[in-house]
Amino acid sequence: MPLTDWQTRLAASPELFPLAIDPAIDRVRLVRMAPVDYEKASFLDERLAAPMVAEPAFAEVEAAMADAPVACDYIFHLGHVGSTLLSRLLGVHPAVFSLREPHALRTFAAAEMAGAPWSDAELDRRLRVFQALFSRTWRPPERALVKATSMVSGLAPRLMAQNPAGRALLMTLAPEAYLAAIFSGANLGDVRQAAALRLARLNRRLGHAAWTLDQLSPGEVVAMSWASDRAVFADLARRMPERVLMVDFEAFLAAPAEGLTAALAHLHGRNDPEAAARLAASPYLQRYSKAPEYGYRADLRRQVLAEARRTAAEEIRRGLAWLEGAARAWPAIAEAAA
Repeated sequence: MPLTDWQTRLAASPELFPLAIDPAIDRVRLVRMAPVDYEKASFLDERLAAPMVAEPAFAEVEAAMADAPVACDYIFHLGHVGSTLLSRLLGVHPAVFSLREPHALRTFAAAEMAGAPWSDAELDRRLRVFQALFSRTWRPPERALVKATSMVSGLAPRLMAQNPAGRALLMTLAPEAYLAAIFSGANLGDVRQAAALRLARLNRRLGHAAWTLDQLSPGEVVAMSWASDRAVFADLARRMPERVLMVDFEAFLAAPAEGLTAALAHLHGRNDPEAAARLAASPYLQRYSKAPEYGYRADLRRQVLAEARRTAAEEIRRGLAWLEGAARAWPAIAEAAA
């Protein structure tokens, strides 16, 4: 059966982006994007003001992408640990095409934990097609770098298993610094939104329901969220050490040129400190990465974190105490906290 116009265009370039997949009807919403739209977007989700082109059935999208390769890299992260900043900085490099937070990955992460509406095999089919969609670039020598939403971290092993040539940057913070970051600004709401999924993932890893959300204080919820994602990262680092690189955000901010050199070498196999130095001179380091129109310098970040440490001291203490106790009881958490 001949392909339609949109099917032919879909495999050719990132012009048509799969904004979402509706699990109830298994249809994919395609919108039109230009390179500048990808560059501007912090979130490839419903916040995009992009014109819809078609809403085909998944099977039609699968047919259009039948011969397309899976050839992308990833940034997985804990949330609020500089992943958007790193994605923007690396996206300036001519060999990197950055995509930030595709909504469909959130849908797939939730479906994997729920075991519905797709079976494992059906979910793998959809992941393979969407990874191929994310792998499209505008021109050589670009390679796609997908910055996932933090709640997608649990899906990372499955994504990497389908993508044997793919590499990943795993962005993290030490527990106390992460707690301070989450209690600054309005970040706690984001953690609460994904807390049930992260707790279900952690309980599954431990083999039984060790905790329920109503047992945990806000600081303990943040610590549990850290432990859930870090356990995934520890597992990835153990199973595929040559394919993942752990990036501590505080260390990155202290020496961004060195961090970018390491990231580019890991992703593309080239040690190019001169290119990294040019990226490190980008104005993005002086801006709020999710909304670059606002300034956000390092000294302001230190002030914000200091205030969070003062006002949320008790919840930070609770979170660290929970993590210490959980690490004593469960090897998986102890490995993550090491």
